[in-house]
Amino acid sequence: MRRILWLVLLWLGCAGAAAAAPGKTVLVLGDSLSAAHNIAAAQGWVHLLEVRLADMEPGWTAINASISGETSLSGRNRLPALLEKYHPGVLVLELGANDGLRGLPLPALRENLAAMIDAAQKSGARVLLLGIELPVNYGPQYRDGLRAVYAELARDKRTALVPFLLEGVATDASLMQDDGLHPTAAGEPKVLDNVWNALRPLLHGSAKQ
Repeated sequence: MRRILWLVLLWLGCAGAAAAAPGKTVLVLGDSLSAAHNIAAAQGWVHLLEVRLADMEPGWTAINASISGETSLSGRNRLPALLEKYHPGVLVLELGANDGLRGLPLPALRENLAAMIDAAQKSGARVLLLGIELPVNYGPQYRDGLRAVYAELARDKRTALVPFLLEGVATDASLMQDDGLHPTAAGEPKVLDNVWNALRPLLHGSAKQ
């Protein structure tokens, strides 16, 4: 009887571990740049990613956990529950814009991003870090420091990196909303292309982590 009980407990433990194993889910944790700010959700790059995954990478799905106004600290606080709920195979981390716009200390941003990367990697997820740029009026020292945060984290934590999420979009006024910060619906496919080039290798586990 004891042996049977032990085998049952062992089976349950193995089943629980299997259920918690990272699956074919891309979890996007970001701010308004990923939350389809001021456009229809179906026009945002994360929804476009869902469509592309269904077409080009069957079996993979995307979960958008992005919230407008999210900071690195609030994202750090939310991430553990999201990892527990979705068990993503890949975490796409797009945070820091609101920290930068508020002029928050860069060491705090780095610490929060590092903690999220560590938590995701510990859970078995691969990480794609999406960098952002600030308007020129924030000065070269702060802007260069922000760039360095993403570049150094990607190197030190061995994550994939998109240096600037809005590359080729932010400098084209026809693709940006009047606030100068968020893409229009017409700009979102280009944003997805920027992400896709770095994301797709992670779906096959071929990028260094």
